[in-house]
Amino acid sequence: MEVYTPAEKRERARLFRKGFRQALADCVDPKLEKAIERIDERARARGAQEFEALLKVQADARQTLANAKAAERTARREDRAAARQARKQAEDHVRRAERAVARAER
Repeated sequence: MEVYTPAEKRERARLFRKGFRQALADCVDPKLEKAIERIDERARARGAQEFEALLKVQADARQTLANAKAAERTARREDRAAARQARKQAEDHVRRAERAVARAER
């Protein structure tokens, strides 16, 4: 997963256009390719870091759901409705986290 900042997107596009024009003239400057590769490497590193953070959020959400399920099972009759609501919120959080991870994997 690559995550580019807006400035990196603009710079990469500018370098690509410049390289395209040079390729038409058959004299591509290797510095352009290195600059694009540096931008790509920073974006890959940023993407990996964000993916790790998403996995941590997903694991935390799953743990919270397990705790909510246990609390619902052990709740007294008068507290069961609140525990059920907490479990449903935890399930929604897990679902959102799993969708975010799935989108990031694509």
